Amino acid sequence: MRASTRSAPNRLDEVRASLLARPRHWLVTGCAGFIGSNLLESLLLLDQRVTGLDNFSTGFAANLDEVKNSVGSRRWNNFRLVQGDLREPADCRQAMVAVQCVLHQAALGSVPRSLEDPLATHENNVTGFLNMLVAARDARVDSFVYAASSAVYGDHPGLPKVEDQVGKPLSPYAASKSFNETYASVFATCYGLKTVGLRYFNVFGKRQDPQGAYAAVIPRWIAAMAAGRRIAINGDGETSRDFSYVENAVQANLLATLAPAAAWDQVYNVAVGDNTTLNALFLMLREVLAQHDVHYELAPEFRPLRSGDVRHSHADLAKSRRMLGYQPSHTLRQGLDSTMPWYLARNVRLHKAQPATSLHPRSLT
Repeated sequence: MRASTRSAPNRLDEVRASLLARPRHWLVTGCAGFIGSNLLESLLLLDQRVTGLDNFSTGFAANLDEVKNSVGSRRWNNFRLVQGDLREPADCRQAMVAVQCVLHQAALGSVPRSLEDPLATHENNVTGFLNMLVAARDARVDSFVYAASSAVYGDHPGLPKVEDQVGKPLSPYAASKSFNETYASVFATCYGLKTVGLRYFNVFGKRQDPQGAYAAVIPRWIAAMAAGRRIAINGDGETSRDFSYVENAVQANLLATLAPAAAWDQVYNVAVGDNTTLNALFLMLREVLAQHDVHYELAPEFRPLRSGDVRHSHADLAKSRRMLGYQPSHTLRQGLDSTMPWYLARNVRLHKAQPATSLHPRSLT
């Protein structure tokens, strides 16, 4: 794979040193969710002050408990939780009090969920996003970094995916993320709000929930394989994704927040810069599980392709490297090696009694 294996790029070292020397007050929306809780943990370990906003519709109090245990009571005292909803402007304003830097991660993810309930996706991902922008503008925050998605590339056939070449959205979820980018740019132009969008490509890692109908492919497959259940792949298994470990996403958020002025009002790919087929992912997971004495012998079941999915996803990282100093710290295999003990210890045992279901990649994980 083409990703670097360095644990700390030079620019990231500079950013961390700056934050330690001059702590900021951050808002992390979706702080009890997967990526949000990882951001919260990293910021508290850097002695930052953090406000979190979450309505716990897809986040979990257990994630916050795990962060608290990780960072210790002293650092945990730098955290304030606002239990509120993006769809309520008053909650957004309350969360924004005295905040300098916003990391907006909260959203309703999943292509199939958006196909089943497009109105809920729009209310959370578009109306909620606009409420956050207005609150950030009125609070005069220093920066607004938000979770964009590779789903915006839609039906554009080009590979690797380059930021200025997008196609037609293939789902309400993809459309909602496209709206986000438009609104963020409008607020940058009209109000001078410093915005950066990070187009995540299939993020995975600790605290990613393997439960539920819309769980991402990696935690779902690990749970099923460890429980000895047959997995199902939609399509022939040659669909590919640019799977990226969550530490890459954390890095990108820190870099974007402290990026130079020339980097604002733009979007950036956040990934490894390589693509892996579902067939190859299956073999890799089997190998990593075997290292933990979990031996999986069942062949996958192949099912028809799913509506709304793109066939291939592969990020071009040239712009992210040039403008942000981004350099992925983990390849797919390194990320799986790092996170597998967490998956096995915390999640898999919860799913041994569940029946097998169709497993597939999501546009945003």
